[in-house]
Order: sequence, then C-alpha cells, then structure tokens
Amino acid sequence: MKSENAEDRRALLRGGRRYVCAYGCARAWATLTFTGTSGAGVLGAPSSDFDSHLTFDIAFIAVSILVVLLFRRLVPLNENRVVKAVSSGCMAAASLLCVATAWIPGASLGLMVAGSLAAGVGYGLFLLLAAEVLATFSLLRIFLFLSGAMLLGSVITFFCEGLVGLQAQAMLVLLPLLATLCLQGAYEHVPAADRPKRGVPKFSYPWKLFVLYGLYAFAYGMRANQLVAGAGRHSSASTFILMAVLFATAYFASKRFNIGLLYRSPVVLMVCGFLLVPAESLFGTAASSYLIAISYSLMSFLVMFLLFDIAKRLGVAIVAFMAIKNAEQLLQLAGGGATDALGMLGLPASTEALAVTVIVSVLILAATVLLFSEKELASKWGVSILEEGGLVQRTAEEERAAERVEELSRTYRLSPREQEVLALLAEGKTGRVIQQELFIAEGTFKAHTRHIYEKMGINSRKELFELLGLRS
Repeated sequence: MKSENAEDRRALLRGGRRYVCAYGCARAWATLTFTGTSGAGVLGAPSSDFDSHLTFDIAFIAVSILVVLLFRRLVPLNENRVVKAVSSGCMAAASLLCVATAWIPGASLGLMVAGSLAAGVGYGLFLLLAAEVLATFSLLRIFLFLSGAMLLGSVITFFCEGLVGLQAQAMLVLLPLLATLCLQGAYEHVPAADRPKRGVPKFSYPWKLFVLYGLYAFAYGMRANQLVAGAGRHSSASTFILMAVLFATAYFASKRFNIGLLYRSPVVLMVCGFLLVPAESLFGTAASSYLIAISYSLMSFLVMFLLFDIAKRLGVAIVAFMAIKNAEQLLQLAGGGATDALGMLGLPASTEALAVTVIVSVLILAATVLLFSEKELASKWGVSILEEGGLVQRTAEEERAAERVEELSRTYRLSPREQEVLALLAEGKTGRVIQQELFIAEGTFKAHTRHIYEKMGINSRKELFELLGLRS
C-alpha cells in the first residue's frame, strides 16, 4: 500500500519538470534584476535617486492592461509568434542592458531605465504564456507545479545572489534563455487535444476574487518598503518557507488537503503582522515583516489557483483572468504611495504607524467579509476545492459515478453510512481499503455491503457497476 502511494505521488510530478524549470528560472531572473529587495538586483543601482523596480512595475502593469483589452485577439498566446518573440526578446534585451551597466558606467542610468522597462514587458508576457501552459494540467498538478516553481525560484535566487562580476552577468543572460526554452518545451509536450483553443466563450469575471486580491495588494503596498531583508513577495526567504510548506503538504496529503483553511489563513497572518508593527521595538521588525509578506504571497497564490479552477470549469482562457490579476499590481503601488503621503504630513513615527494599522485594519475587515461569504464561488462558479479533499480533480466518469451514487441512494433509501460505502465501492476500492478509510471492522463492512445488495436486488459487484454505469 505504501509503495502504491509513493508511486502515485511520483506520478503526479511527471510532465511538469519543464514548466517548473521555466517559471522558476524566470522568477529568479526577475528577482535578481529589478524586483528584489535591493531594487536593482545583483549588479547594484546606478543612482540612489532611481528606482528601477518602479519602472519595471509600470511596464509590467501597462502590458498586462494591454493584454486585458486585446486578449480575445491574442489567445492562445503560445501560438502567437509575435507575443512569444516580444517576451523572449525583451527579457534578453533587459539582461544585456543590465550587463552593459557594468561595462559602460557613464550610461548606467539610461541603460537601467531601458532595461527595467524591457524587463517589465517581457516578464509580464512570460507569466501569461506560462499560465496558459499550466492551465493544461489537472488542478492538483497546477498546485504542485506552481508551488514547486516558486520554490525553485527562491533556491536559484539564493545561490545567484552571491555571484559577482562575470558569473553574475552570465546568470542574468542564461536564466531568461533557459526559461524561454523550457517553457517552449513544456508547451510542445502538451497533447494537441489539451492545448488552449482559439475563441473565448461569453463569461463574467469573478469580481470578488479580484477585489479581494486588490485589498491585499493595497495593504501590502503600504508596508512593502519597510519590510526587512528576506521578506517579500518575490523569490525571498519568506516565499521559500511558504512554498516549501504548500508543496510538501499537497504532495504528501493531497486527498486530505483543505484549501478552505488556507483560503482564510492570510487574514490571520496579515492581522498579526500589522498588530506587531507598534510593538516592533519589543519583537523586532522581522516578525511582522515575515507575517505580512507570507500572508500576501499566500493570498496571491490562492487567488491565482482559484482563477485556474474557474477558467478550467468555464472553458475560459486563463489569460483573461491572469492579465487582470497582474494589472492589479497598480494597487500595490498605490498602497506605497499612500504610505509616502502619510510620511509627508510630518506626523510622529508612532502616529504614522498607528494610521497605517488603522487603514489596513479596515481593508482586512473588508477582505474578511469577502472571504467568509465565498458561497457564490461554489454556486455561481462551481468552485468546490474549498472543501476538504477538493484539490483532487475528478474525471468526468467519476463525476457521473458520484451523481449516480446519490441518485441510487435516494431511490433505494440507503442509510448515510451505506451511501458512504457505496461511494467508495463506486471508486473501485477494495473492502480492506474501505474498512481503513471508514474505521470499521470487516464484519461491519460486509453487513453494509449485504444490505446495499439486498436493497438494490443485486448479488455481485459486477451487477453493482452495471447499475452505476461503470466498467467493472
């Protein structure tokens, strides 16, 4: 039994190596260049007055908004040569411009401006290309591959941050090239039947998820510039900790994994982080910084995952949703601007910290209302992964079998326990496995099975499968 479970877990990872490598390399590259806590990556900033992260974000938001407006004409992105060429070309150009700053110091400011703008465009398109590839996998694999890729990005960043000179320059050039090649390989290995199709059906946007993410983005932005080193939403130590936990939990306990608990946990983490702000002299800034960073990264990850689930159920191109989520980076910038505006009022540090805490508390309260009223996600969008075990995606045949079990249970008036046994029998599980899952003795299992057969007027599992419409 243990060997079968181990083999099942290993099988989950098959087919995802190229995607994990592609997204991991791209995230590490973005962190090492313009999105890391240093603001200018491993090569250093050319001027203390220039914020390359800001120009990167502006370009990233602009290209995301452009795709939101034009996605019907552009999808599938991986079949669009212009989009792929712009993405890979901009990332390569950004790397070369970063490297050039070390060789032409007199022009470093202009090179970094151009490089950060190119990087924002290239990385923004790359994320959408990667999302399109990831959407071809099952939900459990999406969760595993996404968390695994972010984990890999943190590891690559950790090892590359210690590089200097030619080694650092070589990695800046190599990482986007490797990311592009791996993503292309991942897409080519997707069966033709599973690849994204042209055309987009009519749909309505899951506005609640976008509002929820926007509230967190603004709240995080108010604190982002004050986080300690190692805490951040990109390939940082806090990201490594979070993704390691998510990946390990989903990998080893996928059938018992409760997304609903994770869905609500960012509220607790964010509130705890901001409550510690006034007490940083006692606890230090690291505690609140890590809690705030982890909560925002977790919410970003979960919203992304829920968008994948909705897109797959509705047959909508994931690009339509992910482009909006990426464009909401604008709200994080707005949050940072709000904090700067408070600082310009000349308030005492304690008063300013209290004001930030009050504002964020209101935002988190609004987010809490959205989080705990997610029934619309299940009723309108069909999102069932918030329930225990909902991460494991059922096949169409399994869905039909589940419906048939409920129908037969009503028709033959099975007891709740008998319905549980019937559902497990319909999944093809043996008597021994059913006994272990329901914590019942062998005699009890046989008694339930006999009663089910008697009520249905059948004598064997073969007849049961025929009644369920399943292959024995």
